Amino acid sequence: MNYRVIIIGCGPAGIFTALTLAEKSMDGVILLDQGNDLEKRERAAVRDVLCGWGGAGAFSDGKLNISTEVGGYLSQFLDKNTLIELLHSTDGIFVKYGAPDRIFGDSAMSVEEIADQARSADLEFIPTVIRHIGTENCKRILNNMRKALDGKVEVRTCSQVQSLLAEEGIIRGVQLTGGEVIKSDFVVAAPGRVGANWMKGEADVLGLTTMTSPVDIGVRVELPATILKRITDVTYEPKLIFYSKTFDDKVRTFCMNPYGEVVIEESEGITTVNGHSYARRKSDNSNFAILVSSTFTEPFRDPIAYGRYIARLANLLGGGAIIQRLGDLLAGRRSTRERIDHCVTRPTLLKATPGDLSFVFPYRHLQSIIEMLQALDKLAPGVFSRHTLLYGVEVKFYSNRIEVSPEMETRVRNLFAIGDGAGITRGLLQAAASGVLAAHAISSRIMGIRPGK
Repeated sequence: MNYRVIIIGCGPAGIFTALTLAEKSMDGVILLDQGNDLEKRERAAVRDVLCGWGGAGAFSDGKLNISTEVGGYLSQFLDKNTLIELLHSTDGIFVKYGAPDRIFGDSAMSVEEIADQARSADLEFIPTVIRHIGTENCKRILNNMRKALDGKVEVRTCSQVQSLLAEEGIIRGVQLTGGEVIKSDFVVAAPGRVGANWMKGEADVLGLTTMTSPVDIGVRVELPATILKRITDVTYEPKLIFYSKTFDDKVRTFCMNPYGEVVIEESEGITTVNGHSYARRKSDNSNFAILVSSTFTEPFRDPIAYGRYIARLANLLGGGAIIQRLGDLLAGRRSTRERIDHCVTRPTLLKATPGDLSFVFPYRHLQSIIEMLQALDKLAPGVFSRHTLLYGVEVKFYSNRIEVSPEMETRVRNLFAIGDGAGITRGLLQAAASGVLAAHAISSRIMGIRPGK
């Protein structure tokens, strides 16, 4: 079977590659994914949460960060004005398919006030403009995109790519699990985070240069929404960075969910925590992650293995995720079910086991997390309360970053690597934008070839 373009992965990077090629009336395009099609995906199924049509983003709350500062490394390939223009146009495609009109963080006066207050608390506030889609809206938008590709791009789900096929430094196609070979002129690898290990293995086989990324390990914090309301009403998801006083480690907030819920994630036998929020359905709490970044050099160069070790330790002690009141942690005791029941903050995740996170985290990480909570309390009094809940562990396994050109092409000719799975991006919008970049490069080359035929 021969195609002009093979796209691996039906997450935002792969979908936006396909949408852009379809818009340019490109024929001979096939989109492959190891997971199920959208209507067959279920949140309760571990495999469905991470792969299938829409990627892991199908069950996220859909935050689109219109910023050159967060969400990936595209700023290293494009100048600031070009990148912000690309992000706005990519965001516009989400709106075209049903994303809500409202955006947060566009009030300069309010944002500057928060930034000033953050500085006085030893925090760096990174202003971003955010469009919040909402968990219940993501599947509807992804379904609209799926319908837009009908008759224009062939989509094959439940089709796992085993290996990339290249000869003499040029991509030739892919081989599926089971042995089927599909040939093509171009291949776009967008496997998402669930395919990061596969992507790293294929990069090694093809001799592609990769760069080890740091691993972010921390906790999911849950507290009454009123404590952060003044900030989240303006920014929705404040991006705050802190450097710990004891170790000078970088600590940051991530994935703020006003009036949201804490949820469980499972991957390859490991249980971790995350959070999301709906556009309309609201809880009484807000939740966010506090993550400590760790980078390793000689002799250990496997940060992903380190993160998995910490997560497995939490699973060993708690039989899954662990929940602890901040007051219990500071008092040097474990939380019990009775102590959680007495907590002013009512947990939205009921499956977590009351326990003691000090048995899980190294002192360096735990100290940095506590110092970050103290700094946040200066910005939003009430954060450093004994009733604040901590869930563990939250780990972000960022993929080994593959060396690519500004067009997202690897050293193997006509092989493009994009999105989170290639380590190029870290969020929905930049992942989608990387797909647009790759599609423009491919279409330009194909259009350039046609006149000579």
